[in-house]
Amino acid sequence: IRCWSNIPFITMPLSRTHGKSFAHRSELKHAKRIVVKLGSAVVTRGDECGLALGRLASIVEQVSVLQNQGREMMIVTSGAVAFGKQRLRHEILLSQSVRQALHSGQSQLKDMAIPVLEARACAAAGQSGLMALYEAMFTQYSICAAQILVTNLDFHDEQKRRNLNGTLHELLRMNIVPIINTNDAVVPPPEPNSDLQGVNVISVKDNDSLAARLAVEMKTDLLIVLSDVEGLFDSPPGSDDAKLIDIFYPGDQQSVTFGTKSRVGMGGMEAKVKAALWALQGGTSVVIANGTHPKISGHVITDIVEGKKVGTFFSEVKPAGPTVEQQGEMARAGGRTLAALQPKQRAEIIYRLADLLTDQREEILLANKKDLEEAENKGRLALPLLKRLSLSTSKLNSLAIGLRQIAASSQDSVGRVIRRTRIAKDLDLEQVTVPIGVLLVIFESRPDCLPQVSALAIASGNGLLLKGGKEAAHSNQILHHLAQEALSIHGVKDAVQLVNTREEVEDLCRLDKLIDLIIPRGSSQLVRNIQKAAKGIPVMGHSEGICHVYVDTDASVEKVTRIIRDSKCEYPAACNALETLLIHRDLLRTPLFDQIIDMLRVEQVKIHAGPKFASYLTFSPSEVKSLRTEYGDLECCIEVVDSVQEAVEHIHKYGSSHTDVIVTENEKTAEFFLQHVDSACVFWNASTRFSDGYRFGLGAEVGISTSRIHARGPVGIEGLLTTKWLLRGDNHIVSDFSEHGSMKYLHESLPLPQRSTN
Repeated sequence: IRCWSNIPFITMPLSRTHGKSFAHRSELKHAKRIVVKLGSAVVTRGDECGLALGRLASIVEQVSVLQNQGREMMIVTSGAVAFGKQRLRHEILLSQSVRQALHSGQSQLKDMAIPVLEARACAAAGQSGLMALYEAMFTQYSICAAQILVTNLDFHDEQKRRNLNGTLHELLRMNIVPIINTNDAVVPPPEPNSDLQGVNVISVKDNDSLAARLAVEMKTDLLIVLSDVEGLFDSPPGSDDAKLIDIFYPGDQQSVTFGTKSRVGMGGMEAKVKAALWALQGGTSVVIANGTHPKISGHVITDIVEGKKVGTFFSEVKPAGPTVEQQGEMARAGGRTLAALQPKQRAEIIYRLADLLTDQREEILLANKKDLEEAENKGRLALPLLKRLSLSTSKLNSLAIGLRQIAASSQDSVGRVIRRTRIAKDLDLEQVTVPIGVLLVIFESRPDCLPQVSALAIASGNGLLLKGGKEAAHSNQILHHLAQEALSIHGVKDAVQLVNTREEVEDLCRLDKLIDLIIPRGSSQLVRNIQKAAKGIPVMGHSEGICHVYVDTDASVEKVTRIIRDSKCEYPAACNALETLLIHRDLLRTPLFDQIIDMLRVEQVKIHAGPKFASYLTFSPSEVKSLRTEYGDLECCIEVVDSVQEAVEHIHKYGSSHTDVIVTENEKTAEFFLQHVDSACVFWNASTRFSDGYRFGLGAEVGISTSRIHARGPVGIEGLLTTKWLLRGDNHIVSDFSEHGSMKYLHESLPLPQRSTN
């Protein structure tokens, strides 16, 4: 692995038989031969006079990275006219009479008119300088570049076509990057009606059509067209309802309205789409993307090749179901309909889902068995993840009980008035609970999460997008089907959507227009990746579950081993399992300490010694590598502390603010611990495993949050609600409350409506 700047690259063998274009973005990483078309707006500066050197350098760096991975890169570039215009304008100014400049004065010199420059002359003056710039940039990466200038006639003359083809193949064979441009110094004006006329004919009238023609001639795997817009929109970018089209299919042109051309260049978006479709028909995949945006231009080309959702991808293969964007819109609309139902109706849906979990038990377990067999055969899951993947009759029964709890407790969750204020006479304000909107829940190896989260979303009136791991595909499919069957009794089937497309998690985290909250359920690495990838969308959850049990000097012998055994051994893969056991120093070499160690050995728990604990032992267990370790298995760390204060400090330094426990009979010590430990859940003489929505009486949870905003700890229905303000007036205006106005503020608190009891 080598790395230039912040873009790593790996030299890899690439091979692909050219024929059909790629069906999915995820396949683009297999592209070997790639054409990058740089539009005039990408290469030139905003004043259209000179080149955007920083942007160009970034593009050259990305092309070099891909070239050094073993790919064959070609560039179709604009910019000769702009570069030549800059040179000629400078030359004209210098050629003015020195005497005239001196007699005119500096101010008049600035106002001297510069004649309109003919484009062919600009191209002639700029082409050599543009190529020299490319050569200098590619030399920094030990790559050679070669210039090729073409016209439309070169493609219509069979001998010239063969010569061009042979030249390009020879350059690619020698690991040279060909830089191709239309020979604008001699090219004739484009014919008015010459256009794309089928697979075998394309008029090269701009660099879009040149890139498409070249891509097909050279049997290229991928054509990347960089412009000054994010991609293809269903209406002109900037208009109110314009939406970026993620995937464009042949035949979709009728649904698109094209706007004006870019500020520079021969073609517009319509020309790009026609050229892209022609190339696609010839077997080359195409992506149109923004090459000018400062936040993404530094990695736009490598992102496209890695299969990330950038720009518009042209594909001939339409997916069987809706796109994830369509699913997001369906979830939004379905969620709003769900929120408008009566509480009793939402509860009926959840009761129905609970019944289906037990009625369809055999089908669910059969699907889960397929997932388990596939995971075991492939050997890709660790034992803790296999345990999470497994469903059983008892698990389904517990799920059904939890869902009925949710249904019973959700009667007045949405639309509940939590504050009433009389602002003034006949002007009353209410704060009421409302759904957050659309939730994206990403989970791995835990299919039981799907009905739990679905029930909580239904109870809180939220639309829901679910993205499960491939390892639980069969289980998730049948559980989602049951959720939709339950939703259908009140016509809100679309409110819960299961994302089955090849959507990468990172791409889902960018859908800030469709998703209001992301809730990850899985490994600490998954949570960290999602927190890093989320663009403008809040993430609720915790990255680690480093839970502590502190055994105080006044701990009960009977309680200690029971609590530690349950916290560590009952379900070691859970995020609320014990990971670090803190022992008061005075308990070392006592019968209580010996009982703890004996119990852990019987339960086959591997012990890691903390630094202080290791210093007390002649022959100690393996010393812990880090005190911030979540083992997720039958392993734990033991460390020694001198006091409850030191235990609190250790938890704050090495913990994850998840769940922490004290075992003691001293009430004063316990209260100190409860008040001073800054975690989402803090317990006294109780197992860490109680940190759970079902055990808290919430019915279920969407996860455990360690954040300090909105919701903390096990998150049930209340954590999936926000509020809105309702103001009811009668011709009230703010000016009536001014110093000389006729009205006065009252700001009286009003009693809340009586809550229903279950």
